[in-house]
Amino acid sequence: MPPEHASAPAPDRPGSLLADYGAHLARSGRGNTGYEQAARSFLRRWPDPQRWATRPLDRRLDEGAQTRPFLMFLMVNGHLHPGYDYLVERKLSSFWRDIIATALEADMTRFRRGAESIGYTPTQALRVASQSVGRLLIQTGRPLDRLSLDDFEELVGACRRREELTGQGWGHYRAALSAAHRVLFHLGVVPSPPPHWQRPESFEARMAHVAPRLRPAFVAYLERKTGTCQAKTVTGIATRLASFGRFLAESDPDLSCLAGLERRRHVEPWLNSLVTTVNSKTGEAITRADQARRVLAVSSFLSEITEWGWPDAPPRRLIFRSDVPRLPRPLPRYLPVDADRRLSHALERSEFRLAADALLLQRACGLRIGELVDLELDCVHEIPGNGAWLKVPLGKLDTERMVPLDDETLALIDRIVAARSAGRPLPHPRTGRPAQFLFTHHGRRLSQQAVRAELDRAATGAGLGHVTSHQLRHTYATAMVNAGVSLQSLMALLGHVSAEMSLRYGRLFDHTVRAEYERALDLAKARIGPLPEPRTRIPVAAEGDWHQAPALKARLAGGYCLRAPAQGACPYANICEHCPNFRTDAASVAILSAQRVDTEALAADAAARGWIDEAHRHRQLISRLDTLIAQAATG
Repeated sequence: MPPEHASAPAPDRPGSLLADYGAHLARSGRGNTGYEQAARSFLRRWPDPQRWATRPLDRRLDEGAQTRPFLMFLMVNGHLHPGYDYLVERKLSSFWRDIIATALEADMTRFRRGAESIGYTPTQALRVASQSVGRLLIQTGRPLDRLSLDDFEELVGACRRREELTGQGWGHYRAALSAAHRVLFHLGVVPSPPPHWQRPESFEARMAHVAPRLRPAFVAYLERKTGTCQAKTVTGIATRLASFGRFLAESDPDLSCLAGLERRRHVEPWLNSLVTTVNSKTGEAITRADQARRVLAVSSFLSEITEWGWPDAPPRRLIFRSDVPRLPRPLPRYLPVDADRRLSHALERSEFRLAADALLLQRACGLRIGELVDLELDCVHEIPGNGAWLKVPLGKLDTERMVPLDDETLALIDRIVAARSAGRPLPHPRTGRPAQFLFTHHGRRLSQQAVRAELDRAATGAGLGHVTSHQLRHTYATAMVNAGVSLQSLMALLGHVSAEMSLRYGRLFDHTVRAEYERALDLAKARIGPLPEPRTRIPVAAEGDWHQAPALKARLAGGYCLRAPAQGACPYANICEHCPNFRTDAASVAILSAQRVDTEALAADAAARGWIDEAHRHRQLISRLDTLIAQAATG
């Protein structure tokens, strides 16, 4: 798009420009006779300054140091539009000083305020403004409200041409242009936010290593899958099919049609090669799970094109269920109580509050990371008489769910709302509809990559090594299982569509297995008989206060009980206090009160050690003792 500027100067314009330039230098406290002489010399050669912009770039860049202040004066006052090629080569170091009292000043101030309103610091806003919008306004000659996406594309094109000619990267321009695009979107100047700078390759490019005669079938299949699968899913399929196509090109270059595929000649050698296939990013052998995904992707590809009746499809089935590697079934990797507490403390101390609070919310509600970043601003629902609930959006299994919230989590969400950046609604990644998301930073959605980076930082600071965001979900589920939540409730909280998915957490701490173990242990001890006295004692209370012993403790009316953690809680502990036939009177109030004081200390000790069931048992006894003391006092 050509710059909008005057086509030719009036006869007295050089004199007027010199006068204005002299006033400009005086106002800014700069200049000398050399500056003024350079300006006169320039105008003698170029009475119409815009004619100067038609010179080759190297000649424009050769202007001397005395002339450059005059060129900047001409640019910021709209008398010269030097070309994007010149603007990306020049550092506009005096830009902010030279725009004072010009038409550019108001537009640049408005832009900077808009950038700060969506979370950029004043320094960041200043840098973005000069590197991007300042150059756009100079070259177009239009006000801020009339900038368009085509203008951005022209500046991007100049940056790319410069990189091709000189090899100099333009990462700082790319970042500044993306940020400027985002700010102008929130100011209402441009209609859409910027796309991700890493644009996905075409399917044709992704299948570049597939034999030319096979490539059309691969590309057509991927294009067909875009109609029924999410873009991220199709990207994964493309990666796995590209690997299969590369193998065919290397092992049988003469293969001209998928109908010519043979089980023993092509498929079985490919299946065998997966064991030694290396991940191109890590340089290590691919995992067994990745092997299975590749086999399933190729199996679906060949089966579906056969079902669709494609003429180049294989005439028979080539991959079978037994070809899919059997995957290990590890238990969920939850964080132990002490590690969970240390990570939470590290996140509370983080300076990147939005990402840290996002992780705390994920831990508090058991969310998947995709569900977390897709939460919308109105995700909290107050149900009269039933408390507050979090509406979890469509996620991995395309299901929505409601998760109950406590007061602490509600306060956390309020803190997130206060920290997020305001601005216009952003397109939803699933539907494209405008939506206000809960996690926005610098006018854009908080990315999964930013959340994972913050988790790595916090986990390292807490001395935990590598922790994945999904472990926070496992930790939440494990805590629910330890607290005795039912299978149906666990399924609802986690958004599982099958009981088998939730039963994985039940296998972590199976209460039936525990009960059977204790029954068998007691029976074995009864058959063996009592062991020698020195070995039956628990040495943990031999020294110091028994309240602090690392054992399962119970306060009894006439003493106390200690059990090793491996034994679990005694099923008969405090059975008398809970018995409905138990009676007491005023003479026993002092004993019951002392027992209550000790039990409170034991409950706090159990909670600090992460023994959830043990702490709950003590709190039940405290409640019962309160009842007994009240009955004794009124009896």
